[in-house]
Amino acid sequence: MDHRRPAKRSLTLRGHRTSVTLEDIFWKEFCQIADADHKTINGLAAEIDAARGDIGLASAIRIHVLERVLARSQSLE
Repeated sequence: MDHRRPAKRSLTLRGHRTSVTLEDIFWKEFCQIADADHKTINGLAAEIDAARGDIGLASAIRIHVLERVLARSQSLE
């Protein structure tokens, strides 16, 4: 598996530009989740941002992605 350095990704949350630094594997899965949920990347990021509490946005996105992947794998068992 290729473990590249995280890359900055630009997002717009409620009209404000921001960026998150995510590894390609998390970014690709995040984009697939947004597509599967019929949401834009910015829309899904805004939902995660609103619910994240006191953790960073990039960490909140990683957690969201991991939770979805785990839930998907458990449903296949």
